[in-house]
Amino acid sequence: MKTYFVDSFTSQKFKGNPAAVCIVEQDVSSETMQSIATEIGFSETAFIKKTATGSFDIRFFTPKKEIPLCGHATLASSKIIFDTTDLEQISFLNCENVELSVQKQEGKIVMQFPVYDTEKIEVPKAMLDALGIDKIVTSRYSPKNKITLLEIENIEALSLLKPDFLALVNSHNGINGVLVTAESTGDVYDFHYRYFWPWAGTNEDPVTGGVQTFLTKYWAAKLNKTKFRAFQSSARTGEMDTELLSDHVLIRGEAVIVFEGILKDVN
Repeated sequence: MKTYFVDSFTSQKFKGNPAAVCIVEQDVSSETMQSIATEIGFSETAFIKKTATGSFDIRFFTPKKEIPLCGHATLASSKIIFDTTDLEQISFLNCENVELSVQKQEGKIVMQFPVYDTEKIEVPKAMLDALGIDKIVTSRYSPKNKITLLEIENIEALSLLKPDFLALVNSHNGINGVLVTAESTGDVYDFHYRYFWPWAGTNEDPVTGGVQTFLTKYWAAKLNKTKFRAFQSSARTGEMDTELLSDHVLIRGEAVIVFEGILKDVN
């Protein structure tokens, strides 16, 4: 199985978020896909298979489980397809039959993702303690993504967070992750964020595109605008442009291929 490693949401190797992309030529079981994703160990591994209609089936696996949507692995998969074919536009179908449309535009890859709502939620103090947060501006929850959103007051505190991940997992159950965000002040970005998800994936996802399905809409309501530059202040760092439209969000980013090889005897 042809396999690539791609750093997403960056123009530099060894920055952004690494994803593995596996090209499926023949049927592979879900159990095998999960084993491959666990073996590779990246926050997500994407498996893409071309269909008879010219679209691509895409499935995403963390080291722990299959998930329906992943921004950086979609970006990585798009980078591989654009670099190895003459296609200018791609249609992916995920495991929930949601279409993810992608195209090249002015040197960047533009992904069209769905938009989801958030609702008010009270978070347990144990979660805040595990994150090292004393005070929040607000707390929301994305039911579709099963992700808790916390806004805090400044980006400096955000970048310095060092969660106790064992305590974090024990502080709550039934969620996939917790996203912490802050409004940007004085730099070229509109907001910063970090994403912790030891419940479903790795401790911290270096750069997360999938959360923009609700995070862009959240900041659009707060800042009264629809176009944003976002920065993920993880150790690897990454950035993207987003735009809220009526029924979907556009996510613009770059990606760099760092490895290609062959997985042997996968069946």
